[in-house]
Amino acid sequence: MGFLNLFSKPAPELLRLTSGSFTLDRSGRLVVTTLPSTFPAELVAEIGRNILSTFREAQTAQVPLAELIVCYPALKITARELRGGAIVYLALQTLSGPVKQP
Repeated sequence: MGFLNLFSKPAPELLRLTSGSFTLDRSGRLVVTTLPSTFPAELVAEIGRNILSTFREAQTAQVPLAELIVCYPALKITARELRGGAIVYLALQTLSGPVKQP
C-alpha cells in the first residue's frame, strides 16, 4: 500500500470566503483593505488585475463604465472606478440574498 501513496495527491484546501473591501491605485497596488489577513493576497491581486483591466479596456473602447458587478453563487464582487484605480467590495450571498457576517 505504501507504493500507492506515491501517486496520491493531497486534498485541496477550500478557501473560506469573507466579506470586505479593498482599494487599488492606478498601478494596481493595494492601498487599503478591510479583508482579514487570512484572505490570500494572490487572490486580491488577481481580482484587482482583472477589475483594472476591464475598466481600462472599457475606456479604450470609449464605453462609459463606472461600476462593475460580478455575481457568483456564493460571492458578489462590486467594483467602482476611481480615477484609474478602483474600490472593490466582496460580499457573501446565498440564494435568498446577502449574508451578514458576525
